[in-house]
Amino acid sequence: MRPAARRALLTGGLALGWLAAGFGCDTATDARRAVLCRRALPALAPNGTTARLLRVGPGSGPGSVRVDYRLADADGALLKGEGARVRFLSCAFGPGTEMTALTTERGPVSGASLYLLRRYFLETPEAEAADPGKSSDPAKTPEGAAKR
Repeated sequence: MRPAARRALLTGGLALGWLAAGFGCDTATDARRAVLCRRALPALAPNGTTARLLRVGPGSGPGSVRVDYRLADADGALLKGEGARVRFLSCAFGPGTEMTALTTERGPVSGASLYLLRRYFLETPEAEAADPGKSSDPAKTPEGAAKR
């Protein structure tokens, strides 16, 4: 093999490896963003209710996440009027996984409330335990809800 061809092949392989590594980081970052957005849901839901996830996916802006859900009582039954109503959270992120804005179907969450949510709840064991996407009941996850 000629040195120029070998150099081109090596450069192409390195570029491909670099791109693959970059996309892997984005996937991990996107997954972490989705977890943080889901974890905000129990803190914002009314007392005595649980969230039934419908969809977790990309939001309207770059790097944003949207969580669609319905409210249910403690037994898992949809609350009256929730059958046709889809609620949502839309979380915006800066570089990495820092949540910079949070909007619900009722409007934006204030900066102070967002700060307190990030600082004192999202990274706690309580938030992990209350994460509606991390459930042993498959009917409470978006995948399980889709199978119903």
